Amino acid sequence: MSAIPVVAFAAYSGTGKTTLIEKLVVELKRIGLRVAVIKHDAHDFEIDHEGKDSWRFAQAGADMTIISSASKTAIIEQRERTLEQNISMVHDVDLILVEGYKHGSLPQIGIYRTATGQGLPAEIDRYIAVVTDDHDTDASVPHFGLEDITGLTAFVMDSMGIIFPGS
Repeated sequence: MSAIPVVAFAAYSGTGKTTLIEKLVVELKRIGLRVAVIKHDAHDFEIDHEGKDSWRFAQAGADMTIISSASKTAIIEQRERTLEQNISMVHDVDLILVEGYKHGSLPQIGIYRTATGQGLPAEIDRYIAVVTDDHDTDASVPHFGLEDITGLTAFVMDSMGIIFPGS
């Protein structure tokens, strides 16, 4: 699928996936890695707002709109793309982090927070690791506290075969 290592984070909504991935991205960037994030959104998100040029192009029937500036580029397609198609578009990074797609076949790290009252979306052996505030977590897979970003970073890099930059 991709020569770039990919790891997904799976949890129920409201568990803190985005916050955890955000902290992980900051740490990975701090040590010198280039990182991509692909997020699955269960809702019909809007990137091009009413009245903006990109919205106007979509209203006119454009199947794809590319917006580019000196600092960023966005591609808006008027169709669903599979996770594999999205991954295939990623280039020039050391690692791809995926939020969601909890039923996919990628290596996954499960997240759960006891305050939500929900456990993991799948059996614990589905995951390569678990991030949680539950100190009684089954020890059959590595587990990390919700604030242990350093430990999680080292685990992700090791399990994905990424060598620290400059090593």
